Amino acid sequence: MALKDDIRWFKEQFQDKIQAAVQGTPYTVDMLTAIAVQETGEIWRVLRKKNLTVDQVVELCVGDTFDDTSSSPRSAFPRNREELLAAPNGQQMYEIARQALIDMAQHIPGYNGVAGNPKKFCHGYGIFQYDLQFFKPGTPESDPDYFLQKRYATFDGTLGRALKELKAKTIKIGYQNKPTLTDLEMCHIAIAYNTGDYKPAKGLKQGHESGGKRYGEWVFEYLKQAKEVIVNGAGNNPTTATGTAYRVTSTEPLRLRSEPVKDPNNPNSNVKARLPNGQIVRATSNQPVNGFLEVETDLDGEHLTGFASTQFLQAV
Repeated sequence: MALKDDIRWFKEQFQDKIQAAVQGTPYTVDMLTAIAVQETGEIWRVLRKKNLTVDQVVELCVGDTFDDTSSSPRSAFPRNREELLAAPNGQQMYEIARQALIDMAQHIPGYNGVAGNPKKFCHGYGIFQYDLQFFKPGTPESDPDYFLQKRYATFDGTLGRALKELKAKTIKIGYQNKPTLTDLEMCHIAIAYNTGDYKPAKGLKQGHESGGKRYGEWVFEYLKQAKEVIVNGAGNNPTTATGTAYRVTSTEPLRLRSEPVKDPNNPNSNVKARLPNGQIVRATSNQPVNGFLEVETDLDGEHLTGFASTQFLQAV
């Protein structure tokens, strides 16, 4: 499938950097991949197929153009070009914003029209997108140098900014004490990343709407697909298994055991880890032993090998 090919490319380029950056956090490579697909996938999925370096692809990931003639006027800063120009270093920022749009539009034909309008400029910057509203000084989230110094144009810069924002939103919605996150909890944080908050009563139907779905729904969909694309070589523990890939289907975390046995008197005696629902593992061989399959996986920055019950493994 085309999207999975794009996800594979993204992981091949950035998986190791993300894996290193999320050490000690509950975030995962798949979570960041899903957010990147939702935020700027329409850009980098096209650019990666052109004669560009990876660094050039990263730098050109800008978007969300606007001006004050829109039928849905922007309420956040800057509402228009004049408000941006009036801000400290506003002229410099406008020039960066215009040039970013022009450079990107040379490769994405759908932006050619707006790039010709001097009132139009981008307000989203970086693969993980950081909004121009945070260019204006005066709030705890303000970071004008991120834009002026074009830190968004490097993967390390956009990733670092995204993780800082994700951590802030994790605290805001009360998930800061969770050592691991379910897929839904990752999407809740992503919704807060997009909207500023998460409202439990609305579930995934929150955030920007496109294609008949809300931001949270799209991230959930992309997260599922990202977990099905396994790329070897993350961190210092490359997966060496060559068997079938499986998804964990148990509603409770699945026990990963050191041996293919379960002691009925002490069911936790040989448990090495607990794998969350949806975790992708790969078999070292396709031969079950006592109802268990030996598998490998990466979880929370740690490479794990052990035996999992075949009852709760579904082939991907």
